[in-house]
Amino acid sequence: MKFGAFVRQERESREIGLREMATKIGVSPTYLSKVERDEFPPPAEDKVRKIAEIFGTDVDELLALAGRVSSDLSDIIRRNPVELAALLRTANGMTAEDIARLAREAQKVKDK
Repeated sequence: MKFGAFVRQERESREIGLREMATKIGVSPTYLSKVERDEFPPPAEDKVRKIAEIFGTDVDELLALAGRVSSDLSDIIRRNPVELAALLRTANGMTAEDIARLAREAQKVKDK
């Protein structure tokens, strides 16, 4: 599903009007309408974060749907580009469960 269609579906399922939603995220109703119809690209990260908060959805998932990566992740990658590139390439093809297990193990190492 495209970002705009997802936003429209979620907004309507929660019975939030277009104008109300636009006000909540700080954009014009016209702009939001065009985003929902995929006439405009998804908004900037801060707006996507507000949308995720309103819908109670995972920010990273919504950013991914918008074709973006959280700015904090970009900063982390910039600090250790070689190691994180190797980690991501290694994780490519793993199941979501395997990646979650890997993240838990990394958290244990970090907490030590």
